[in-house]
Amino acid sequence: MLRIPSNITEEMIAHAKADFPLECCGILAGKDDTISHIYKVINNDRSRVSYLMDPKEQIRVFKEMRTLSIEMKAIYHSHPNHPAYPSMTDVELAYYPDAIYIIISINNNKETEIRGFRIINKEITEAELNLLASHD
Repeated sequence: MLRIPSNITEEMIAHAKADFPLECCGILAGKDDTISHIYKVINNDRSRVSYLMDPKEQIRVFKEMRTLSIEMKAIYHSHPNHPAYPSMTDVELAYYPDAIYIIISINNNKETEIRGFRIINKEITEAELNLLASHD
């Protein structure tokens, strides 16, 4: 189970709201099962239905993670006006079997739902997320 502190959950939601109605994307990193860092990455697709992380930003993030001795634990992106469930494109582009793919569903009223998934060999399995309250 991935433990995500409330401040990082709030940042993911703020990112989804700021980029709405386009998809946002980013990386969560930490040690063991606890997230300590969020990296918001530019969506080069600038699309309502897909994302492509900016490669230069990805390299910068991976270098910083290596420097901090933390690991990528999750990749997040938003689904504007679509369910928090992997799309066919998400499944096709799931290149990191060790990562949890977090999807933030956001609608026109800016209501959100957050779910996590493992996608291995095109097979989707829900991953439990522990969205910690601010006092945890």
